[in-house]
Amino acid sequence: MRLDLSVSWLGLTMTNPLYNASGVMCRSVEELEQVRHSAAGAVISKSCTLQPREGNPEPRYCATLLGSINSMGLPNAGFDYYLDYARGYPYEAGKPLFLSLSGMSLQDNLQMLASLAEQYLPCIPEVNLSCPNLPGKPQLGYDPAACLASLQAMSDVYPGVFGVKLPPYFDPVHFDQMAGVLNAFPRLRFVTCINSIGNGLVIDPERECVVIKPKDGLGGLGGAYVLPTALANVREFVRRLPDKHVVGCGGISSGREAFMHILAGATAVQIGTCLYEEGEGAFARILQELAMLMEAKGYQCLADFRGKLKTL
Repeated sequence: MRLDLSVSWLGLTMTNPLYNASGVMCRSVEELEQVRHSAAGAVISKSCTLQPREGNPEPRYCATLLGSINSMGLPNAGFDYYLDYARGYPYEAGKPLFLSLSGMSLQDNLQMLASLAEQYLPCIPEVNLSCPNLPGKPQLGYDPAACLASLQAMSDVYPGVFGVKLPPYFDPVHFDQMAGVLNAFPRLRFVTCINSIGNGLVIDPERECVVIKPKDGLGGLGGAYVLPTALANVREFVRRLPDKHVVGCGGISSGREAFMHILAGATAVQIGTCLYEEGEGAFARILQELAMLMEAKGYQCLADFRGKLKTL
């Protein structure tokens, strides 16, 4: 039985549904090229600001038994650096490129989107509405009215299709509110669920100390910690955004979790903590595990089970 793991969406084709989560193996050209030459089906750049940023002080990432905690603070080389990479990207090789944007203000995002629009490049922007690790800067994704105004302004300056990365939501009312906002913009074609669960605290009982320096130890949780929350957000937004795609992100460390995300309705899946810890070889391993699971279940393509999660 020949398996088809390809994904066709947004006018693009990916050979498989896996790619990196923004923030992991994507800060430098060297890292981006490692992902491009790996088994990943696409590449996404680091969430960038208009100007380069060093990010928060070290240590700002710590692996844990159940995943990770981080407070990176958007360290990146600046928008022009990633735009230059996008200009020279070999799109004809069949591995789509997404550019992640996370301006320090709405005006910054508008300026980046306007500059990107002038280039007529086939890359697709993913606007980050959900960075939880900037001291004093709240997550836009938790303010539906502000999201509505921001997305309207973005749609006015950017004529192409785009997506947004969302924070985790925990209440059906909030799913409904955000879906109402997102459904108002037809060229907003995908949402990525989820960014890390913000402001967790990990303590080292031996040292009697927090494990990261920024924000007195508060940081975003990733890895196995967030899998159930990520799956819930994928399924709930799939239900509420019938004309859009949902990208699953959170807790994927094997083909089993990738299968769960797609079963919940995800079109594609991003890998974060696992990729950070294992390196780009994680893509080939997870892809093989996903294929083996599909074969065992008699599925020939992703559409055979995507969004077909059963309830009791």
